[in-house]
Amino acid sequence: MAYTELSEKEIQEKVKTTNLQHIAIIMDGNRRWAKEKFLPSMMGHKKGVEALKKTTRACDDFGVKYLTLYAFSTENWNRKKEEVDFLMDLLASTLLSELDELNQNNVKMNFIGNLSVLNQNLQNIIEQSKEKTKNNTGVVLTVAINYGARDEIVHAVQKIVESGISFSEITEETIKKHLYTYNLPDPDLLIRTSGEKRISNYLLWQIAYSELYITDTYWPDFDKEALCLAIDEFAKRQRRWGK
Repeated sequence: MAYTELSEKEIQEKVKTTNLQHIAIIMDGNRRWAKEKFLPSMMGHKKGVEALKKTTRACDDFGVKYLTLYAFSTENWNRKKEEVDFLMDLLASTLLSELDELNQNNVKMNFIGNLSVLNQNLQNIIEQSKEKTKNNTGVVLTVAINYGARDEIVHAVQKIVESGISFSEITEETIKKHLYTYNLPDPDLLIRTSGEKRISNYLLWQIAYSELYITDTYWPDFDKEALCLAIDEFAKRQRRWGK
């Protein structure tokens, strides 16, 4: 079913009746999108920024409160240096250029991952983004940078040990409180673009009971209609929570 066949009000109702609060997305396919168009991979990443903006606006329109995006993984450092440098610069420039508009649209910025290894300029921009939007009450846009789920779990365990909590006192709630996402609800829906059928070390703890939706659409082509299709499919699922 296409977005044009559903009114925005109908999609909002699906979000409400299914209690769809949190969508997480693995934004995949930028380089393949560019390759198929005989363009440099950097153009795919730039086009992906446009998809990010469209998706954030769509979440706001549909009433989805939390959107979490996988921007740069701990494994992405293994790419060519020029691509890594470009991605870091793109993240910084995008945050700077879009921050005022995000703030005007009541978006609250959040970041997860091991941010301490990022260059100082990007760290400063991240802090500026968080500070400027901290009182906003709209969509909570979380960007995962230098993020890996296994690294996150190791980090959580280290924090628990440092805090002196005894092993007998450790519960699921203890671990959850020490994850990067401690202030977020678990994702209800995980979307992966480009057709790949794997999780890629993303939110492994948090997606234990998330519904998975895989689309062949490359991330640069993902838009409001693509999000609508995912929400419509989610609304047809019966969530069992392991029962």
